[in-house]
Amino acid sequence: MLIPDTLPTAGTNATGPHDTATPNASDVSNTPDTKLLESLKRYFGTEFSLLDGETGNILHEAGDQPVRDWSARSEVCREVARRGRPEFLDDEGPFLTLALPIPVSKHDCQVAVATFVHREISPNEDLSQAIERLGLRPEETALWVDCQSPWPAEALLRMSELILAQATSTRRIQELEGEAADLSDHVASTYEEISLLYRLTQNLRISESDEDLGRMALEWMEDVLPASCLALQFVPIAAQQKSLDHVGRSDSTLLLHGDCLLDNEQFTKLVEHVSADRTGANQPVVINRPITDHDDWPFPKIHQLVVVPLIEGENLFGWLAALNHLSDAEFGTVEAKLLSSVAAILGIHSGNIELYRQQSELLAGIVHALTSAIDAKDPYTCGHSDRVAQVSVRLAQEFDFDTQMLNTIYLSGLLHDIGKIGIQDNVLRKPGRLDDEEYEHIKSHVEIGHRILRDLSKLEEVLPVVLYHHESWDGGGYPQHLGAEEIPLTARIVAVADSYDAMGSDRPYRKRMPDEKINAIFREGSGKQWDPEVVDAFFRARDDIRAITCADQGEPEPDEQPSDH
Repeated sequence: MLIPDTLPTAGTNATGPHDTATPNASDVSNTPDTKLLESLKRYFGTEFSLLDGETGNILHEAGDQPVRDWSARSEVCREVARRGRPEFLDDEGPFLTLALPIPVSKHDCQVAVATFVHREISPNEDLSQAIERLGLRPEETALWVDCQSPWPAEALLRMSELILAQATSTRRIQELEGEAADLSDHVASTYEEISLLYRLTQNLRISESDEDLGRMALEWMEDVLPASCLALQFVPIAAQQKSLDHVGRSDSTLLLHGDCLLDNEQFTKLVEHVSADRTGANQPVVINRPITDHDDWPFPKIHQLVVVPLIEGENLFGWLAALNHLSDAEFGTVEAKLLSSVAAILGIHSGNIELYRQQSELLAGIVHALTSAIDAKDPYTCGHSDRVAQVSVRLAQEFDFDTQMLNTIYLSGLLHDIGKIGIQDNVLRKPGRLDDEEYEHIKSHVEIGHRILRDLSKLEEVLPVVLYHHESWDGGGYPQHLGAEEIPLTARIVAVADSYDAMGSDRPYRKRMPDEKINAIFREGSGKQWDPEVVDAFFRARDDIRAITCADQGEPEPDEQPSDH
């Protein structure tokens, strides 16, 4: 790589990059968030500089990045903060400059910026123009470039979107928790009401479904509200896409407690009727006699009611209602305030679940983007990771794993070869046999993959598969020569699926093996290379596995299959 011998003059600051405005310690947005900087370094493997999204002042300069005059980019960074999405500021040669807005409070934002190498740099590539345009120091940049691993542009954006979603969710959850605390300060002071709200807040867990928490709320409110019927309707969620482990609700659901005289369709009509032509959609609706005694009242079995919406932000998640006073008296402010408090907590919980679902959906997109990056590097194995994931799940079903574990197995199959992003193309695509040095290099993909994913907490259970799927039952594998049950079961399962797809797919140096030969190899390697129990599971599921392969490769299933025994 060719580096210029002199410093560029364009875009540099004569007073030096550290000659910036002094941050105001009293302003939250002017205080560098050290935890944020540490998290970004863990995720991206490099330190970020930090700018105030309102003023453009430099709050922190990265120590392991080439020195740049970020003050010259302050206006652009302020625009990134205003737009609220990650963007690339520069795209010069192999260099990308990423700007990531991070909300630190309801009205304040900081912008993290860093330079990345997004592709391999050839030894003779002239980088002088790119370095000059970016205002970098040549010698310092040359040393820095030698230490960098390429980050594909799409992976940078996907990772940035995930981090932004996490930061936004965390800030929003903190705001919602604060709002919930404020609500508790204003509810009626009776012991029953406080106890009810306390019990609800103790169950604000993502693992607790909104319907389960709703059923508990209806049961607990029976002791507090003098109502013949308590009803809770959850409406469909606008986003219907399936994430890794959560699915948006597609139909309305009505939960009832007590002597209830309405079904789901009738309750929907009641809500539409009482909320029509009313201002203040967030406010409770209270209706008593004599309105319900009028001849034009369309619900003759309902004499008193309080209806409140389940709202979080701008999202409507459902309706909570108390119907018919036990003493045929009127509902009033006390009942309306209590239902509003309960509805607010349920709305917060539903909002948290939806945020989590969206994060999970984003993670799924990142996983597929990473697998696409692998396919792009090695077109001969295109689709390999997806087939391995499907076969791994089918094998795991033979071990009666629960749904959560099957999701983990599927992710593990998709990401087992993610480390090949860091393998040299000439080795990865070599049509012939690898020499010893090349083989040692390609073996490093398991450790590279482990390093890529280890800071993503949601993928923690995938890491053993990425690292150990090339270990052998007899201890002859790599990277740590584990043997037998020292190897995690998930890695043993993916190892069989990986080997099956490798043998059953065309490669540049050979055609796919016939089924008879694959079966014979697995029988011979059972108890040596592979776990005997997983191999037995393979033969039990042989027909289904063959169907997965045929469907993915667009081939018809053979009419007659060779014997597997």
